[in-house]
Amino acid sequence: MANNLLIKISDLNKEFRTDEVVTKVLFNINLEIFSGEFIAFMGPSGSGKSTLMHILGFLDRPTAGRYFFKDRETSVFDDDKLAEIRNKEIGFVFQTYYLLPKTTILENVKLPLVYSGSKESDSLAREALQAVGLKHRLEHFSNQLSGGEKQRVAIARALVNKPDIIFADEPTGNLDSKSGAQVMRILEELNDQGKTIILVTHEKDTARHAKRIIEIKDGRITNDTEVVNRISSSNGYLDK
Repeated sequence: MANNLLIKISDLNKEFRTDEVVTKVLFNINLEIFSGEFIAFMGPSGSGKSTLMHILGFLDRPTAGRYFFKDRETSVFDDDKLAEIRNKEIGFVFQTYYLLPKTTILENVKLPLVYSGSKESDSLAREALQAVGLKHRLEHFSNQLSGGEKQRVAIARALVNKPDIIFADEPTGNLDSKSGAQVMRILEELNDQGKTIILVTHEKDTARHAKRIIEIKDGRITNDTEVVNRISSSNGYLDK
């Protein structure tokens, strides 16, 4: 599975225009990502790492360059096609959770299934919540949960459509160390099951949970290396 080319981008650039002001964010990015990888985009705030993730996750489009997703040239996709891919093939986890308040976590997790028209929404949502250790919280409201629990709900929501790839943008940024370790353990387990994980972080120790770190600075890739001495949330270091 890990030999299948999932993403390929060539000479990708991104700029934002406000009135007559042009802000260039990404410069000539070239990158290949294979199925089953666990990758961390690491860099300081403003480096362009989240912008790159948004483009790879079809939340934004590049200004120039080519992006192939599963051997498909994405520039020809219309907005409906991009929405379909986001719903069925990609899961998102963000720092701020984006859960609906005063709504049960079961209903929150079922939300992506409403758009896909699944007839098994209840069972799939329960399965996803069990995967993140929250089956006992089904009827709790999102505003009754701790930050760590909210992020685990967000991961369950990302999982519910059984996507091939999960994007996690600073998923531990608002969490204490214990809750952050729980979230990273879940991402590690999902990767062990064959999911492709793309993590965005500015924290070196968080990035070292991944198998490959891509460092970004001032909109350019400055380093792309395999991780030696990976950190595991369950038992310290994976490789020594």
